[in-house]
Amino acid sequence: MDSRAITAEVAAEVAAEVFATLGRGTQIVPFSSRLEHFDLDAAYRAASEVRAMRSARGDRPVGRKIGFTNRTIWAEYGVWAPIWGYVYDRTVRDLSPAREEFLLTGLAEPRIEPEIVFGLASAPAAGMDEAALLGCIDWVAHGFEIVHSIYPGWKFAAPDTVAAFGLHGGLVIGERHKIAPHAEKWQSTLATFEIDLLRDGSIVDRGHAANVLDGPLSALRHLVELLARDPAQPLLAAGEIVTTGTLTRAFPIAPGQTWATVLHGVGLPALRLRFA
Repeated sequence: MDSRAITAEVAAEVAAEVFATLGRGTQIVPFSSRLEHFDLDAAYRAASEVRAMRSARGDRPVGRKIGFTNRTIWAEYGVWAPIWGYVYDRTVRDLSPAREEFLLTGLAEPRIEPEIVFGLASAPAAGMDEAALLGCIDWVAHGFEIVHSIYPGWKFAAPDTVAAFGLHGGLVIGERHKIAPHAEKWQSTLATFEIDLLRDGSIVDRGHAANVLDGPLSALRHLVELLARDPAQPLLAAGEIVTTGTLTRAFPIAPGQTWATVLHGVGLPALRLRFA
């Protein structure tokens, strides 16, 4: 196929095929192996179509997820730069002692990612430094993103991940902490903290804030700049949630497991989540 084949019609066909997997746990052959010129531009057009289809069925976009900000896992997946996707009211919820269970039904080869999540008080702008970006954030929290792959064996190219929901399956958010009272401290600790990830009480990996493009604020800045260069995509707006990428490797998860974190050097509490 030549470059003219990736038309709006083809992007819509890609979106329809992706949408048909939603909630079913089914998998398909990556588009990059079928469409010679399936690049990131085409993938984001397909992702916009997927968003429209989800909105039509009642899913409300409430923010964005940034994927592949952790440079230590790029070689593992063969993806060498961050991507982004939408998160929805049906895929995001707060974590509490009364809601420590997550159902994996409908997700294909799910994995867990411990992340830092921001809630925006105002719209950030391209060119802002991290101190200015911090002024746009209402709250910060620790969360788990549950990712999944509609492509067998987690084998894909970057455009495939963009089209396929940005790999997003769910996001659970821990206790939210206001930024404004201690902004200077947050700016420092969000760039330097460490994290342990545990499965059934045993540590399986350790991560560092710097893994995600030198820190979660830096990851947010990358997204702001990326969106500013793409007039076809909506900019971040006040009220949106942004989750900034996994601080450790992403690990397969299964019903019956309990996963937890311990954070060091930042004022965010540990998380614990059971899977069913």
